[in-house]
Amino acid sequence: MTTGQPLGIQLYSVRDDIGPADLGGTLARLAGFGFTHAEPYDILTDPDGLGTALRNAGLHAATAHASVVRHAVTDILDAAEALGIGTVITPYVDPGSIADRAGVERLAAALNSAAELATARGIRIGYHNHDFEFAQLVDGVPAYEVLTGLLDPAVVLELDIYWAGVGGADVFELLPRLGDRVRLLHVVHEREPGNDRPVLGVDATGRMGEVLALAGPGIELPVVEVVAHHSDVWPLVERNAAYFQGLVNA
Repeated sequence: MTTGQPLGIQLYSVRDDIGPADLGGTLARLAGFGFTHAEPYDILTDPDGLGTALRNAGLHAATAHASVVRHAVTDILDAAEALGIGTVITPYVDPGSIADRAGVERLAAALNSAAELATARGIRIGYHNHDFEFAQLVDGVPAYEVLTGLLDPAVVLELDIYWAGVGGADVFELLPRLGDRVRLLHVVHEREPGNDRPVLGVDATGRMGEVLALAGPGIELPVVEVVAHHSDVWPLVERNAAYFQGLVNA
């Protein structure tokens, strides 16, 4: 089953089912829920095997998570090129590494340098937030604000709506202000009961229709991420898939 509009799934959502023997069946199951894209979180271990499994499942990987801080940029770009991935996103940094302006400047420099190399190969570099970029203040403002002010426009943003709210952000203010720098969204509607972090800002997970409308046509791909630690993740994935298919195809 396919949707009329692209809809992605971060494969970390089903990480417990992605082993060498389970990858193909896991991807096929996700495609059966209507996802058109898969966002891998490991493109370095076995890019050939991953590419084959994606093709067999009929899924496209337009984006992937791979940290330019933790891995050699050339290795990341080689794997992305082999897989046809157009955007490689640094998904996480140590919160302590951006606790002051010098740390944020080092991160921005790493992302900008990687983007320069990537652009020459037709690939984009991106950054994905968690909560701490908004909760931690640098020079009196959220570290995320400092970081985005230092990033080259070539570095795109994948805004995680849930984590931004947990960090204290108002995504309905943030999205219009960032404008077309936000090219990708991490979204979730239904989360695992009892496994939620307190939302200090605006909880937009129940208002995802408003979020997608506000983000507008500049958003290339909404990517569902569902994390479950204490229950079977598949029912959550299936219900989130149905919910977001209804939104993107409305």
